[in-house]
Amino acid sequence: MPAQLGDKLVIAISSRALFDLSESHQVFEQEGLEAYRQYQIAREDQPLERGEAFALVQKLLHINTLLEGDSRVEVVLLSRNSADTGLRVFNSIQHYGLSITRAAFAGGRSPFGYIPAFGCHLFLSTHADDVRSTLDAGFAAATILASGIRRESGDELRIAFDGDAVLFSDESEQIFQREGLAAFQAREQQNAHQPLAGGPFKSFLAALSKIQAEFPEVADACPIRTALVTARSAPAHERVIRTLRDWDIRLDESLFLGGMDKSAFLRAFGADLFFDDQEGHCQRASGVVPTGHVPHGISNLQVTDE
Repeated sequence: MPAQLGDKLVIAISSRALFDLSESHQVFEQEGLEAYRQYQIAREDQPLERGEAFALVQKLLHINTLLEGDSRVEVVLLSRNSADTGLRVFNSIQHYGLSITRAAFAGGRSPFGYIPAFGCHLFLSTHADDVRSTLDAGFAAATILASGIRRESGDELRIAFDGDAVLFSDESEQIFQREGLAAFQAREQQNAHQPLAGGPFKSFLAALSKIQAEFPEVADACPIRTALVTARSAPAHERVIRTLRDWDIRLDESLFLGGMDKSAFLRAFGADLFFDDQEGHCQRASGVVPTGHVPHGISNLQVTDE
């Protein structure tokens, strides 16, 4: 019977998000595909340096160890490389002892079409077009920004999410951008008992929450910690709290910042990865924590139309 991944949390990651391929990519940009191919083959036994999302992947896979062999997390490599040029990537995976065994090498084309086949909950890439295509297909995805930030060692996985257009739909953000803060707050207060529609990361957070539930409810027993870091404040907080309660989804921490810059709070939380839909927020956050831009919702439609 064919292997199934349906009961696992499945994360797809591109080779450039997992490893630092900046030098080889520069060869590709300046000298072309054949030069890139020869460059990778000549160095296929030289391990690549860790990329922006390496620590995240390492901590995700460590969860399987803590569950004593019950493999609940699967990481799949999706790459625009061919298998020939991608051999160095797999050799680097083995060098670091990462339990990644499945991959799709798309030979120069976008690999996002394989996301439904693998049943992925999340796709992380440095290629913005692939990320947009994945979001348009109804799956969570983010463009990993270059930052050079390296999280401290430790096994606890910490993931932070923006609210509107990430965990939730952008329905309220549309009101804010069209009619202003007062109209937004009035609408949220009026609809406090009406759950928000889910955004692109709802399913991913739900899958994380299910794994968290497998650990004892005692202090420091769970290796996953999540946080909502949102520009919302009272009175717009109540609808968020009631929405998560309606979804029966766990969030460990919730920060309602009322428009304050998120960077200091993300540093204090110690996020291994932060997801936000607004590019300006992401650029500032990437100076303190690894950050993924989620090009979804009205804020990104405006950028596209410029």
